[in-house]
Amino acid sequence: MTDFWIFMTATNLIIPIIMLIFGKKFKHNPPKNINYIYGYRTTMSMKNSETWQFAHRYIGNLYLKIGIILLPLTVLSMFFVLNKSNNFIGLVSIMIVITHLLLLIIPIFFTEKELKNNFNEDGSQK
Repeated sequence: MTDFWIFMTATNLIIPIIMLIFGKKFKHNPPKNINYIYGYRTTMSMKNSETWQFAHRYIGNLYLKIGIILLPLTVLSMFFVLNKSNNFIGLVSIMIVITHLLLLIIPIFFTEKELKNNFNEDGSQK
């Protein structure tokens, strides 16, 4: 096992771990007050307390599920490159991180869609 492989494996686990932490936090204990510093902050999610809580629970649930799937897949993927060249490990790691970043961003679109399906433009529930 090389130091570079260990470093890249640890680095690749950062996003899934963050998704698990924030997923659990947002799903079970979202920020109580609408604010401009911390939380899922979009125009629709910040309409009122109801949209704020809904958005956090929804994206928290998505992040939790995605993080649970990504964590073992990431470790498994890195075991496939164990004892390979540093260049190959680096290339696979870049592909993993790009995939993680996409899976970090895509839930935003689903959350916004669900907000629009459940709330009117003024933030009142449909």
